[in-house]
Amino acid sequence: ENAQKYFAKYNKAKRTLAALEIQEKQNNEELAYLESVLNALENAKEDADLSEIRTELAESGFVRRQAQKKTKDKKQGTKKSKPLYFVSSDGIEIYAGKSNLQNDELTLRTAEPTDLWMHTKDIPGSHVIIRTNGQSELPEATMEEAANLAAFYSKAKNSSMVPVDYTQRKNIKKPNGAKPGMVIYLTNKTIYITPDEARIQQMKNE
Repeated sequence: ENAQKYFAKYNKAKRTLAALEIQEKQNNEELAYLESVLNALENAKEDADLSEIRTELAESGFVRRQAQKKTKDKKQGTKKSKPLYFVSSDGIEIYAGKSNLQNDELTLRTAEPTDLWMHTKDIPGSHVIIRTNGQSELPEATMEEAANLAAFYSKAKNSSMVPVDYTQRKNIKKPNGAKPGMVIYLTNKTIYITPDEARIQQMKNE
């Protein structure tokens, strides 16, 4: 009887631990997502950017859809927010998402399979896409400028030697049920760069 009693306690504790591990994983994922939203808010420059973030939070269940609708009605005519657009010193196009919804759109629907995708390693930030036009190798200056964008438009913008992962767009996957902007990848390389706003200002953009 004692053995059965302790075995029952063991099974109960084991189930509790498993449930806690699942909850911890969900909490960590939600925290990472909210940090990415905070980063988008810090980088927002226009009313359209804020409106898009409100839409994202409504779709994710963090704000009421009714409140979102009223806000949307008040702001009819507000232009649609677009990703940041740059041209590297080598004349190559580079895009950077300003919100999680833009990150999804840019990475999953706009980018070509052979375009290069960049993102700060394990740090909330923008998805950056380099238009390769099928080129297998890109100039070093363009790589550094794109990595600089990824680092600057992230939570690590005030840090030094920020790790930025990069891989071809075809290696990026979005798990079922993942929140906006959340993707996974297995094959990548990493470049380290210290964010430099002056270098961004020197790039052609619109």
